[in-house]
Amino acid sequence: MSRYAKFSWVVLFWNILVILWGALVRATGSGAGCGSHWPTCNGAILPQPQAIETVIEFTHRAMSGGALLLVLALLIGAFRSLPKGHLARKSATGAAVFILIEALLGAGLVLFKLVADNSSAARAAAVAIHLLNTFLLLGWLTFTAWWASGGRPLSLRGRGAWPWLFGLGLLGVAVIGMSGAITALGDTLFPSTSIAHSLEQMNDPQANFLINLRIVHPVIAILVGVYSLYLARAAFGQAQNQRTRLLAGLLAALIGLQWTAGVTNVLLLAPHWMQLLHLFLADLVWISYLLLTAQFFARPEAESAQ
Repeated sequence: MSRYAKFSWVVLFWNILVILWGALVRATGSGAGCGSHWPTCNGAILPQPQAIETVIEFTHRAMSGGALLLVLALLIGAFRSLPKGHLARKSATGAAVFILIEALLGAGLVLFKLVADNSSAARAAAVAIHLLNTFLLLGWLTFTAWWASGGRPLSLRGRGAWPWLFGLGLLGVAVIGMSGAITALGDTLFPSTSIAHSLEQMNDPQANFLINLRIVHPVIAILVGVYSLYLARAAFGQAQNQRTRLLAGLLAALIGLQWTAGVTNVLLLAPHWMQLLHLFLADLVWISYLLLTAQFFARPEAESAQ
């Protein structure tokens, strides 16, 4: 594996860490830790934190800044170390575009005060869009690492309904992530003290819409999860090589783990550490789905060499 390929996997891993820390910012209500200032923190480039919320928020901003620099380095490295026409050049460009959008979305949350105790529909929409952009960013980074590591180009022609089946699965996982982000926001703003209390909140006609949406996420997760398990099983049966079978098995195992984490999260009333684990597994499911897609539709070596 080349140095660039190794670096691309490191960049992907770092962005996952940034995503998890961002979830910690939301879970702890630290989004306003730097006030309504951006890119400065409480008006200072290097603030002297007086509260833990400021430490958490400023750390996230520092990590995000590091992620931006790493992705830009990934882009420059792609054009310096990879040959013209290499797919990783295109995916690295996509990653650079989406990390810039990611930064703008993060800034918008702060500048429009869609943080802390804000429970508006605008904030719910913003976190869902933010999550979708995050998934797209991870997607480009995943493909960059995959193609830089020797992954072959995709070939969708002559594959019948398979591209549509995989596309539907990926769309479903994205919807799960968006609904999960909204659910996590509701759990943060309107925490429950018990399962019974949670049910009481949902039965309250005056309850905030975020509480009423709690049931949506698990329903979507079950439906898409069952579909994806069947798809993984079918892909396993159609696999032409061991790598495809391994990735299909990995996806199925991660879906099972994610279901377990989701149930545990509900039973434990969504503690911070469990929310982070649940999100981490969601990222892994998304990445494994993309890798299985890339491997399943990889152009045969003979065609790639032409």
